[in-house]
Amino acid sequence: MSDVQQWIKETVSGTPVVLFMKGTAQFPQCGFSGRAIQILKACGVDNIATVNVLEDPEVRQGIKEYSNWPTIPQLYVRGEFIGGSDIMNEMYESGELKTLLDSKAD
Repeated sequence: MSDVQQWIKETVSGTPVVLFMKGTAQFPQCGFSGRAIQILKACGVDNIATVNVLEDPEVRQGIKEYSNWPTIPQLYVRGEFIGGSDIMNEMYESGELKTLLDSKAD
């Protein structure tokens, strides 16, 4: 496992809710990342741990390989890959995401 892969694994395992995104929670750099932040806030997640993939090309590529998912943003809850903004949106609309976050993010 590469250093980047190891760092990603430690990050998603050691933090209850992590969003790998373009930009920051305060200043998203793409619409999908902005929507992901809005969804998490709407679910009541105040302490959103984010990783700005634009700061490090190795992390940007590494997270895609780690999850085997080609797009960013990517949400992890207690080490489990949940999905990107489309999946987050579907889960939010059905209430499933809030239930997941309430049960796992404590």
